[in-house]
Amino acid sequence: MFIMGVMVFVSNRKHLLSTLLSLEFMVLGLFLLLFIYLNLYNFESFFSMMFLTFCVCEGALGLSVLVSMIRTHGNDYFQTFSILQC
Repeated sequence: MFIMGVMVFVSNRKHLLSTLLSLEFMVLGLFLLLFIYLNLYNFESFFSMMFLTFCVCEGALGLSVLVSMIRTHGNDYFQTFSILQC
């Protein structure tokens, strides 16, 4: 699951939305591996809740960047986005 997210992230870099979705897919894969590891060795699952909290914050920040970019540039293409314009 994580490897598929990395492959999509590397191969599809045209839209910001597809890049953010592939990053979220990678995070879900990491969460699944973390959850399996914690349950396998009978560790406490408090760390997985902290991980989910940070993932939600990361998703909200990515969505706000997407909305900001669409408002300023009119689309979510990487070709029209430049750090020097901001």
